[in-house]
Formats: sequence, structure tokens, C-alpha cells
Amino acid sequence: MHRTPDAAHDFLTGGGACARLIGERDWSATPLGPIATWPQSLRTATAILLRSPVPIVMLWGEAGVMLYNDAYSAFAGGRHPELLGSEVRLGWPEVADFNDNVMKVGLAGGTLHYHDQELTLYRHGRPEQVWMDLDYSPVLDESGTPGGVICILAETTERVASERRTAFLLALADALRPLDTPDAITRLAAERLGERLDASRVFYAEIVDGRMTVACDHARGVASIVGDHSLEAFGPDLLGAYRIGTPVVVRDVGSDHRLGAEARTGLTERQVGAFIDVILFEGTGRVGLLAVQSATPRVWTAAEESLVQEVGERVKTAVERARAEEGLRRLNETLEEQIALRSAERDRLWTLSQDMLARADYAGMMSAVSPAWSRLLGWTEAELLARGYASFMHPDDQAHTLAAIGRMAETRRPTRFENRIATRDGGWKDIEWTVAPEADGVNFVAVGRDLSDSKAREADLEVAREALRQSQKMEAMGSLTGGVAHDFNNLLTPIVGSLDMLVRKGIGSDREQRLIGGALQSAERAKTLVQRLLAFARRQPLQPTAVDVARVVDSMTGLIGSTLGPMIEVRVDIADLPPAKADLNQLEMALLNLAVNARDAMPDGGALTISARRESVRERDVRGLARGHYVRLSVRDTGVGMDAETQRRAIEPFFSTKGVGKGTGLGLSMVHGLAAQLGGGLTIESAPGQGTTMSLWLPISAIAVNREDASAEFLPAAQGLGTALLIDDEELVRLSTADMLADMSYVVVEAASAEEALQLLDAGLTPDIVVTDHLMSGMSGAQLARALRHSHPGLPVLIVSGYAEEDGIDAAIPRLTKPFRNAELAASLSALTASALGG
Repeated sequence: MHRTPDAAHDFLTGGGACARLIGERDWSATPLGPIATWPQSLRTATAILLRSPVPIVMLWGEAGVMLYNDAYSAFAGGRHPELLGSEVRLGWPEVADFNDNVMKVGLAGGTLHYHDQELTLYRHGRPEQVWMDLDYSPVLDESGTPGGVICILAETTERVASERRTAFLLALADALRPLDTPDAITRLAAERLGERLDASRVFYAEIVDGRMTVACDHARGVASIVGDHSLEAFGPDLLGAYRIGTPVVVRDVGSDHRLGAEARTGLTERQVGAFIDVILFEGTGRVGLLAVQSATPRVWTAAEESLVQEVGERVKTAVERARAEEGLRRLNETLEEQIALRSAERDRLWTLSQDMLARADYAGMMSAVSPAWSRLLGWTEAELLARGYASFMHPDDQAHTLAAIGRMAETRRPTRFENRIATRDGGWKDIEWTVAPEADGVNFVAVGRDLSDSKAREADLEVAREALRQSQKMEAMGSLTGGVAHDFNNLLTPIVGSLDMLVRKGIGSDREQRLIGGALQSAERAKTLVQRLLAFARRQPLQPTAVDVARVVDSMTGLIGSTLGPMIEVRVDIADLPPAKADLNQLEMALLNLAVNARDAMPDGGALTISARRESVRERDVRGLARGHYVRLSVRDTGVGMDAETQRRAIEPFFSTKGVGKGTGLGLSMVHGLAAQLGGGLTIESAPGQGTTMSLWLPISAIAVNREDASAEFLPAAQGLGTALLIDDEELVRLSTADMLADMSYVVVEAASAEEALQLLDAGLTPDIVVTDHLMSGMSGAQLARALRHSHPGLPVLIVSGYAEEDGIDAAIPRLTKPFRNAELAASLSALTASALGG
């Protein structure tokens, strides 16, 4: 039943589809009761979770009634929307015991954290194995006791499954590496793959002229099919797929159209209900096949099909390697007989080979080395033959290398291993060795391949992956932080406005005025904290322009010196600079933040140097700076410095080394967010005991600096004597702003949306000024301003915003940042009306 929105539903505004479902539902029959009777604690918690971009669910009351946001509804899958408003034990019966413990701990005031928690859920009518990160915290009611439990979750199924898949493939590769016969390789691969996929039968076969030979298989609950089989009865389509190397996937033998009646009968007799066949290689008239079978019909997932193919590739490589090593063994057995006939060819190979070739004995000396040794390592032949080969090995590699050579001496079989070999200039080369014994029982031959380039590429790839992971982590934190800060701006605006009014009107006794003043100071500190959160999240409303960095530093040197105190010497080193693209006020705050951080790093005094240079980045570097031209503003101290871990985490929000209560941990994150939002960056150069250099990279501006004084005091309050049209979808914000406008002698007409404001204008309202919020449902404030520019040219518009959205606010439209005081609003209106009269 659709319900008409009323004041009881205001907290749902802007909460998305789940908010609409909550507002339309009759809650009378639930433990929560009618929505109009919900306590403020429940309303506030619900409003916050509905606006979050990450999945959040709240379990309210003893019954754990579920309230969640749109992100969680996607996680719930087919159980949404019935899950909304249900009791958690009934909503997720398959994990009832788990949620019973959550409710018990949460309602007792405790918290729970689970990393990669494995659960089996029925989200789409069938069991799914999922992994999640879960954080549970109590939600306090009006009495200060836990009234519910809130959970922030992130599904990690894809990552965990990928990690386990990778671990399985690596373990399989390690297990296959020492095996030296095709039968041993395929037997082990069939066993591991069968256990991994819970298959009925897995085997490797070779197909020649329509006949399939199975040397060994891994069978569970079905009969073995080791032996020789004719495939003619399976029809031309299946044999044709084998010939062209296409994987064959059958989910139901009984209904697959590619199989004839005779083929279905033959497969059913062999207890095959579904299968995956992967072609490993083709030879002359011969096909290698890896088969995975299920005794019953089975829907193979894309991940399972891909895994069978990847295992097949590894089996193919291992089989080819075993056959190659078998050939090497046979070649070695006849080498002495043919050496006289092939000496010229051997000498040519010995001389020109890019791999290092050697003949050595088990006692530890080499008797011959190819020229590649000298080319790769720099040692002369005489130096190589004069010392034991173990002396050229890295100390950490000697034990396992000599052990591998010793096993080869015992087994008389070739082997492979990797180690590091010293170069003449003091470096190390990563070498992959293939060694094989000679028939005399005294000597062996070795072939070494240089892995240095491939190892370097692997290291670079890992650095890039780590950088990507860190970037994704910071982006996710920024998104959440920005959303929360935006909501706090709306909460702070009526608080700051109301307290400011009480101060201006002198309401109350002297003691009450001091208390009101203290509350206003705390609200202003909260405003600063929110600005830093928005700066870190790159969501602060900036007004970038051309800034003279040298002038900024010169104007702030006195303030910085007095802030740092007499024990710290302040030095300035500024070169001739082009204008930088920046927000002047935010840049001043950032410079002061860097200076204060430097002071805290020098508890016993020292020197602080502020320098600025023009620098260019020719191509993207490891610091994350894009190509371009910058003004680099640096603050260098002689303090305690940072280790690598502290540098890595320095720009994370709320990370601080100052101890509890001595800092918010938002200073550097704010500076980093400011630089990133302007298209620049923040870099840190430091080492323990050697001081720190913080560098703010600002893009060079394409316009010249406006030399007018930007630091003038607020203009006198506007004398309204006109009509102000005020638009804001937050009732408390609108009420507070309306009072301020009324104090300025404006007649205030209020609207809760841009659409309502346009209706008032169409009905004949002729305001003298428009004050509008930006982020509203439907049409935004910036869109309204652009519409009024065409329909009411010359009508002054002031946008009030605490957030820099993606659609943005035109640079030409004046704006005021939330929260604000009466004087700030008056100054903005004075400047706006003066500009309108002058324009």
C-alpha cells in the first residue's frame, strides 16, 4: 500500500530504493511499531546507513529486525525485498547460529570483526559459498544502551576464490615439477583436480585413429575405465571437436543434442552424467585429452571450466618437459659414442650458446665452461676453473643447490633448480639450471639460463600491483569519508547558525553566553574537521584560481614563525615562479598544516625551510605525478624523520604518530586530498634521524594572478529590504538560514526543492535574490542556477554547498560553504548584490 510522505518520513529522504520501501511499508505489525513512533536513535542510524555507498545492515531490537541500504540489497540477491523488515534469524535461517552470537555480543555492547569469514548462503535459490569482511558494532538508543547492532560488510568471495585458485595451481605446479614420467604427472594431476572439483572421474587419455587409451584414472564412487576404448560410437561432432582442439563441455549427457543415442548409452554405462574434455596437444594423428566427469548431470561454472583448462596447460607443459628430459637422458647415454662424429657441431653450440654450459664433477670443481659464462658473469675461464663452483653461489643458495646435485648423483636422473651466481663486479645473477649425470658416475653436464630480466619484470609487476591496491584502498576510504562529511555539513549548518544567532542576540546570562560561546567554538572545530575530511576525500568545494606562491609564503612567514616558537629557525628559499593553480585559503591552510607537522617532528628545536621551485615531470613517475609543469612548494625540517611504514601510511585519514588526544590524523590527508583535487600531488622524502621534506605539487596556472587583495575583511552586511527565495531540502538547514535572512531585513520565501522554486517563479514570485542548496533530490542547485540564467537573467543566485559533486558548480556562480555563520552569509550576499549592481 502506498503511503503519503509526512514528517515522520523525513529521515528517509535521499536514501534510495530501500528508503522508499521502508516509507511505503506498514510497520505496525512488526516489533518496531508504526514508523511515526520510531525513536530518534533508530531514525538517525537508519538515515546514515541508507545514504552510505557501502553495504550496511542494521539489526534492531531483541528480534534483530533488518534495515539496510541499496548496496546491501544487491548483496542479498533474490532475497530482497522480502528480507527488508524481517527478523534476522528468519531472514537468514542457514546462518541463524552465527547471527544469534552477533546479536548476543552486540546487544551486550561488544563489537565483532571477521576477516574473510566463510558462510554458505541461499541468495538465488541454491547454496553459495561466500567470503566476507564483517564489522559489527552496537547502536545506542535514547537511554544509552544498545538498541541494535549495525554491520558494515564487504564481500571478498571473488578475491578469496582467486587466491585459493592461484594457490591450488601453484601447489600443483610445484608437485608436478619433480615428476619425470608422463604417467606420474597425469596420475597426480587427475587426483588433485578430482579432489578439487569433487568429480566422479578424472583421467588423461591419448586418442589415435578414433581409439582412446587411458593409462590411469582417478575414480570416486564409479568404476575405473583404464584401458583402450573406441570413440566411433560417439558421433562425428564430438570427434570433430577433438580434432580441432575445442574444449567440449556437456552438462547433461541425457539431453545434449551433440550426442547420439549410442553415445548416450555408452556414457551412461560408464556412469557419466556430465563432463568437460580439454584438448592438451595435437601430434601427428595423436590427440592428448584431459577429462573431468560427474556421475550425475552438473552445471559446470565458468570458473570450473577455466580451471580444467589451466590444469590442462600445466599438465601439457609437464608432460612435454618429461618427454624432453627423457630425450635428454637418451641423448646423454649415446653422447660418448657420437662425440667423435659431432665434435664440430658441439664446439659450435658450445661457443655460440646464450646459455651457460658446463661440465663438472661431484667433488665440486668444473672442468669446462662455455664462453657464455664470461659474457654473463665477467669471470675469465681460468678463474672459473680454479675455484670450486660452490664458491660462486650465493651463501643462502649453496645448501639446496648442493643437495640437488647430491640427489642427482644418487638417482642418476636429471634435475632442475634455481640459484644466484656471483658476477665479477660484485653483483648476482639469477640462473635456472638443468643438470644431467654422465655415464661415468663422476661428472655431470649443466645448462644455465639467465633469469635476471624475467625476475626484474616480476618485481616491477608486484610494485605496480601494490600501488594499484593502495590506490583502490584510498579511493574507497575517500568515497566513504566524503559521503559522511557531506551529511555532517548538513547537520552542522543549523547548529552553527542557531548558536551564532544566540551569541549575536545576547540571549541568556553571562554564564549562559559563555556556555553558548564554548558550544560555538566546538561547532567551529567540527566544521574544520569536516573540511579536512572533505579535503582528504577530494570532495571539498574549491575555488581554484591563479595564486602567487611566493606572495602566499611571504604573507604567512610571520604567522608560521610565531606558531613554531623561538626554538625553530624559519628559512625561506623562493625562486622566480609562475602562477600556480590553487585555492588560496586552502593553500594557506595546507602550508600551515605542513609547518605544524614539521614543528612536532622537532621537539628539541631545529630549522624549517620553506622553498618553492618550478619543476616539470616528463612522464608519469613512481610518485604518481602526471606529466606536466608544476610549482613545487616544499617544507623541510631537521626532525626525527619517518621510517618506510610511517611514510606509506602518513596520508591515511586518522593515522597519527602523536598519541591519543594530540591530533586528528587528518592534516596530511587534507593536504594530499587538496593537491589531488587540483591535479597535483603530495610527496614525502624522509629517513629516521635525517628529517623530512613534504612537497606540495601544484599545476602551473594558465591565467595570470589577480593582484587585488583577496584577504579583505567581510563586506558590511547586506541591507535586504527585498525578497529572498530560499531553497533547501533539509528543513533544519532551511529554518536556520531563513532566520539569518530575516535578520538582514529580507522577506523570506521558502521552497523544499528546485522544482517547487520554479513553480513559485512561474506563479509570479519576483525575488531580489535566490539562495539555494546544491545537493538535492531531482534538480541540483547548480542546474537551477543555470536554468535561472536563461529564464531570469540578472537575478542574483548564491549556492550554498558543503560538497564538490561530479556535475560540479560553474566557476562563475557564487557559492558559500556549509556550515556558515550570519556574518559569512551577509558578506556573500553583499558581494553578490554589489556584483549584480555593478554588472
